[in-house]
Amino acid sequence: MLASGNVGKLREFGQLLAPLGMDVRPQSDFDVTEVEETGLTFVENALLKAREASRVSGLPAMADDSGLAVDALQGRPGIYSARFSGEPKDDARNNAYLLESLSDVPTVQRTARYWCVLVLLRHAEDPVPLIVQQSWDGEILTEARGEGGFGYDPLFWVPECGKTAAELSSDEKNRLSHRGRALQALVAQLDGESFSS
Repeated sequence: MLASGNVGKLREFGQLLAPLGMDVRPQSDFDVTEVEETGLTFVENALLKAREASRVSGLPAMADDSGLAVDALQGRPGIYSARFSGEPKDDARNNAYLLESLSDVPTVQRTARYWCVLVLLRHAEDPVPLIVQQSWDGEILTEARGEGGFGYDPLFWVPECGKTAAELSSDEKNRLSHRGRALQALVAQLDGESFSS
């Protein structure tokens, strides 16, 4: 179970785990509601989400907390990426606010990285959760490009590809992204794990 209701994340995790024969189910399938993200780090928020999902469902749960850290903004929006503009989960407003926040920053100083922390709990009281953290370096453009992805993807320039994250195919994004890398690292840690509830 994925402790999230984010459609974009569900789609990405579904694509990434399908080749392993795993079916990703959202927390709503188990009557788990979204938990308030009161942590001050991606790790704390991912743990909060996974523990609540596992507690309510009685199943192992995976959660991620991810976001964009812009160097010129001292790491903001960070854990507040989904609500940077003050409007919860409004990608268009968040992107507009990011551009406004960077309006005086030269293009060469717009370095940024996406971060993803993945947490997997075997049960709600798991004292040793599996935790992985991965990043994806890029730059923030001055205007949006591309129709794919979600969040800040239309502004996130990937120099190695010469495209924004929103212009990448699903396969390219899943291979390169912070979330794809984090899931690959988590799968490597899962070797030999048992998750019976």
